[in-house]
Amino acid sequence: MELAFIPSPSRGVLYLGPIPLRGYAFCIIIGVFVAVWLGNRRWIARGGRAGTVADIAVWAVPFGLVGGRLYHVITDYELYFSEGRDWVDAFKIWEGGLGIWGAIALGALGAWIGCRRRGIPMPAYADAVAPGIALAQAIGRWGNWFNQELYGKPTDLPWALEITSSADGRVPGTYHPTFLYESLWCIGVAVLVIWADRRFRLGHGRAFALYVAAYCAGRGWIEYMRVDDAHHILGLRLNVWTAILVFLLAVAYLVISSKKSPGREEVVEPGAEASAGEADGGEKAAADAGKDADEAKDDEAKDGAGSAKKT
Repeated sequence: MELAFIPSPSRGVLYLGPIPLRGYAFCIIIGVFVAVWLGNRRWIARGGRAGTVADIAVWAVPFGLVGGRLYHVITDYELYFSEGRDWVDAFKIWEGGLGIWGAIALGALGAWIGCRRRGIPMPAYADAVAPGIALAQAIGRWGNWFNQELYGKPTDLPWALEITSSADGRVPGTYHPTFLYESLWCIGVAVLVIWADRRFRLGHGRAFALYVAAYCAGRGWIEYMRVDDAHHILGLRLNVWTAILVFLLAVAYLVISSKKSPGREEVVEPGAEASAGEADGGEKAAADAGKDADEAKDDEAKDGAGSAKKT
């Protein structure tokens, strides 16, 4: 008998009249807003302009959603193109199914386009948004809770996740809440990147590489716990192999980049410092003008006093 467990919602969608409100979609949207908000603060602190992160996100987010969905559909094609399945469901992104690997890859392409249009270095932008992306993933994972999906092996631990749905081959019971494990891990990754960036002044894409490496380290063991159907290579799930490969690439980038481009970028957005300088110059000119006016008044007062004394 389970003394405690994490209950799953009875349904992942509510209806406001004819309009469906899906928990999965809300988690994705909230995560995007958090990522843009934090990325904007970090970008301004690095010397960039307010609003630049959001402008580039207009490119990165749609590309990321498409990439995430493509990765999921390609690696789990049997869910949409096997006998008895409806291929139209491949387009129903709101029902769940986003692969982070495809989202980051194609999202990076969208960000590169946005950075190129603004004339800013892509690595600097990636460093600014890295912890925000990790927090977005932490929030987005709760969408799996709403859909009762991507859970781990059976367990009777106090924090076990209760699955009540029997759709798509699910077996009701209590399981490891891998969505929660990954959500907490991503929060830890965000904190790690922010701390390391402040401590070591990471630049040239190294904060982003640290995020990738740290996320992959956690995704590997969390993925290993999952029991949903997946393709296996040499006994390991496909996503475990992907996490290992991407982890090695991220670590290699950290090492090579630190040797080739030590330190941090001095300028991350051309024109931002000039604008700030013009604003400072304008304030200084106004202050000087006020000072001159005050001095002129003092001189007039002294002349008036002198004239009165002579009279």
